[in-house]
Amino acid sequence: MATPTATSGLAPVNGIELGYQVFGAGAPLILLHGGFGSVEMFGPNVDALAAGRQVIGVDLQSHGRSPAVDRPMRFETMADDIAALIRHLGLDKADVMGFSLGGGVALRTAIQHPDVVDRLVLVSTPLRRSGWYPEMTAGMDSMGPEIAEPFKQTPMYEAYKQIAPRVNDWPVLVTQLTELLKLDYDWTDEARGLSASTLIVAGDADGLPPRHAVEFFELLGGGQRDANWDRSGMTQHRLAILPGVTHYDINVAPALATTVAGFLDER
Repeated sequence: MATPTATSGLAPVNGIELGYQVFGAGAPLILLHGGFGSVEMFGPNVDALAAGRQVIGVDLQSHGRSPAVDRPMRFETMADDIAALIRHLGLDKADVMGFSLGGGVALRTAIQHPDVVDRLVLVSTPLRRSGWYPEMTAGMDSMGPEIAEPFKQTPMYEAYKQIAPRVNDWPVLVTQLTELLKLDYDWTDEARGLSASTLIVAGDADGLPPRHAVEFFELLGGGQRDANWDRSGMTQHRLAILPGVTHYDINVAPALATTVAGFLDER
């Protein structure tokens, strides 16, 4: 991954600090990682996306470079953080892209703060908690603070250890995140009113079935009719199902960056 620019750092927002890294130049794209991760979770896709725009990789509450805080972790408050960060950076609007946990935050940002979101990219992001496969929600339900120690044997902890301001705060992150993952949610009604042009991306072997991504696309008005030879039947929204991709590698799949860049360059 490329070296971030000198504008990277910690941003004070809503009483906490968010670590962020800036790559490339051009139209801004806020990039939000999945659970237990950081911007590094996207691997070479950061460089691929930054080839045509300014990528601002943000570490969410208590993740990565963002100092752990004593605040319940919620999609809604993290969305407020992202909107505040966009304003802190002096941006009128930004494209926002999130994967898994970050996708939920990106979606809530577009719902709660439509004024700061230009284009929206949701990768492996369900409309509701029941959108995940049952084995995924069962896995979330089984996790609690007690996994902090055994998870030190995982690549997620190894990455955290390299960049966290206080490595001993790992149990704080684990406790906050595992609590969040157990909470039920259903954003169907709110998502129906999304104003931002949205790209929904899922793998054909993802943690949510392709039919859920299609349902989401249809909720936004996509997939309702033939587009016609002049494309007059198309909506402003897009759907991509990436072949041979799982929930555990979609974030680094080269096809992800190619698909996202094409969508962002449409305007």
